[in-house]
Amino acid sequence: MISGGLNLIIGQLLASAFVLLIAMTVHEFAHNYVGYRMGDPTPRDLGRLTLNPLVHINWIGWAMWVVIGFGILGSAPINEWRMRDRRWGFFWAVAAGPLSNLALAAFAALLYRLGIWQFEFFQRTDFLFNFNQFMTLFFSLNLLLFLFNLLPFFPFDGWHMLRKLLPPREASILERYQQESFYIFLGLLVLSFVGFNILGTILNPPYRFMLGLLLGI
Repeated sequence: MISGGLNLIIGQLLASAFVLLIAMTVHEFAHNYVGYRMGDPTPRDLGRLTLNPLVHINWIGWAMWVVIGFGILGSAPINEWRMRDRRWGFFWAVAAGPLSNLALAAFAALLYRLGIWQFEFFQRTDFLFNFNQFMTLFFSLNLLLFLFNLLPFFPFDGWHMLRKLLPPREASILERYQQESFYIFLGLLVLSFVGFNILGTILNPPYRFMLGLLLGI
């Protein structure tokens, strides 16, 4: 017999795996599609203009996200040098990823407001997930992915977006500290896992604000 605690873990892992598969696929497709529309033929040439998750997924990163809550879910081969406008074309191609997760969260919020699902968290005896539990995770994880990807650390979308928003001189300075930015994020990530959840402290206020805005609670 499977214990209640293990039931809870399996139920959440299964739901998270499906949600992240959908969220990652839409996220990477959005990067590629907007990049292509901005003039970069690379996504088309590499067959990335599809919603087939097998084309986009990083299996190791996906498994890490499911199990520990962090991982590189996929990648988009967009090339700013092949776009009609290197600055704004690339900015919107990058921004399309997190914005697609916000759109998925907003879609879930609309269904919530229509009464189609209700918040329901996992119980210790849940071996599988039901629709309410799936949608609760679907909304929460997509909103989290939206905010997480806006963090201004390399290699997240937020870093690349900030690089394109800054004037050329300041953008060049930011690029020189790319590696240091990555190390700062790694340090914050390690601290989060040992009890000093600085990333959570950063993300929680905008998460709660967006939750209230979208769901009205």
